[in-house]
Amino acid sequence: MKELSPPPTSMLDKYVGENFKPLYSTSVSVTGGIASHGRASGVARSDDGSLDVELRLPKALGGPGGGTNPEQLFAAALGACFHGALNLLATKANIKFEGCQVNVSVSFGRDPVDGLYMLVAEVTIEIPGVPVPAAEELVRNAERVCPYTKMARHGIICIVALAKPAR
Repeated sequence: MKELSPPPTSMLDKYVGENFKPLYSTSVSVTGGIASHGRASGVARSDDGSLDVELRLPKALGGPGGGTNPEQLFAAALGACFHGALNLLATKANIKFEGCQVNVSVSFGRDPVDGLYMLVAEVTIEIPGVPVPAAEELVRNAERVCPYTKMARHGIICIVALAKPAR
C-alpha cells in the first residue's frame, strides 16, 4: 500500500483557462432500500466501491437512526476538504501544522423564503500552537481555496436530468 501523504502544495497553483478543468471525478448511486426511500433506508455506493453506506433517517426526523445521513456525509466532506486546504496553505507558508481540527455542524431545516428545505453549515477550526493572526489568515485563505466552502457560499453548477430509458 502506498504511504499516505498530503498532496503537493502545487495544488495551490492558479489555473488559467476559459473552461472548468476537472482533476478528479466520481459517481455515487443511491437506491431506496427497504422503504424505497433513499433518505430513509437507502444505500449509497461509489463507482469504485470505496463508499458503501446505509442511509437512515435520523431520530430527530422521525427515523430509527442507526445509519449515516446526507447531512453527516456533507459535514464530513466539507470538514475534510477544508482541513486539506488549511494544511496546504500552512505547508506553503512554513507554518507548523499539527493537531488541527475542523468541526462542521450541518442543520437541515425549513427555508423561510420558499417554505421548503435548506441546509445551514457552521465550521469551527482549532489550530493549536499557531498565533491567532496567522491562524485567522489561514482560515480566510482556506475559505477561498476549499471548493466546498465556495459551493456553500456561491452555489454550484448542478445539472439535473432524467436518464434516458434503456431500449
